Amino acid sequence: MARAGLTAQRVTVAGAELADEVGLDQVTMSQVARRLGVRDASLYTHVRSLEDLRGRIALLAADEKTIRIAEATSGRAGKDALVAFADAWREYAHQHPGRYAATQTGIRIDPDLAATAAGPRRAVELTYGMLRGYGLTEPDLTDAVRLLRSTFHGFVALEAAGGFAHERSPQQSWVRALDALHTLLEHWPPSREGESA
Repeated sequence: MARAGLTAQRVTVAGAELADEVGLDQVTMSQVARRLGVRDASLYTHVRSLEDLRGRIALLAADEKTIRIAEATSGRAGKDALVAFADAWREYAHQHPGRYAATQTGIRIDPDLAATAAGPRRAVELTYGMLRGYGLTEPDLTDAVRLLRSTFHGFVALEAAGGFAHERSPQQSWVRALDALHTLLEHWPPSREGESA
């Protein structure tokens, strides 16, 4: 019998904590059950499978990361907003590597859960809102979103893998990368002739 108070949320949080400790790919239902002090079978009352659990971790992480970014960027615009957004993203990735990985991996998420999850939608709104402050419209908005995501994720992924062995600190490079992104966003090249969203 499942321990009293066991819920899908508790199972998800336990899985997320474990992912941060051992890596998302190393999380198993048995490990989560041991962490919660229940039998494996008890978990399946609350989550359908390991893939379902990973999807729930991804949605939890998206909510947490988005809240952090929203708080950091509130009342800011232009470069201040960009830097606050990027720093909140990187800080979340450092503090919650397993959860962060879930937000960057192609995990099949239950459509009903995804439909009620605010995090992913809010993340899009925040990103597009910040970029509109640079006067961008489509299709440039989408291109700029992809550039930022590629830069932020690429940087934190390389950093986590120990890919920056040069004596110059990653923090110094991060600051300069954000300076460069700000300059680029302020001077975004015009769309090519005949291009549309």
